[in-house]
Amino acid sequence: MDWRVLLIGGASGSGKSALSYPTARTRGAALVEVDDLVVATQAVTTAAAQPALHHWRTHSDAGLSADEVVEAQVALARALEPALAAVIENHLDTDLPLVLEGDYLLPEFCAKWGPEVRSVLVHEPEAAQLERNYLIREPSSGTQRKRAQDSAHYAAWLAAEAGRHDVPLLTARPWSTALERLADALR
Repeated sequence: MDWRVLLIGGASGSGKSALSYPTARTRGAALVEVDDLVVATQAVTTAAAQPALHHWRTHSDAGLSADEVVEAQVALARALEPALAAVIENHLDTDLPLVLEGDYLLPEFCAKWGPEVRSVLVHEPEAAQLERNYLIREPSSGTQRKRAQDSAHYAAWLAAEAGRHDVPLLTARPWSTALERLADALR
């Protein structure tokens, strides 16, 4: 694989982590989860100064439509972009390989980098499968139907944007071939 930084985006529950960890190990790359950067940037900012960045700490998704959830996701992603860019630029400057994965990697952001930064969006379109994925990953939370439906709606938005920005879309299933298909998508 010819990349120094690999961006693996996709909606929550789509399987980004299942691809990013073995890919980073195989490549000897650092792995950064975007969720950790969200937590870190929230720790050094306030909700008053960065409302979009703190949205999910100060608001519930209860009562929000799927479109409103997507709007909040996109706003948070855009607020986070300077931090994401700093991490990517640091790894390019130091020539240390990096896999960066998370929900907040928008296709427009992924597409703006040169050839040393590759990207792919993992796509799981079915809310029922996302609901099963959450139940496996977070059994103590029980069934998360609304979250899965919202995530499927965000996945559809991301897929459309990936097409607009020529970012490869990788279907999540079948899982048995996902790593091979990821390698093919990056060639």
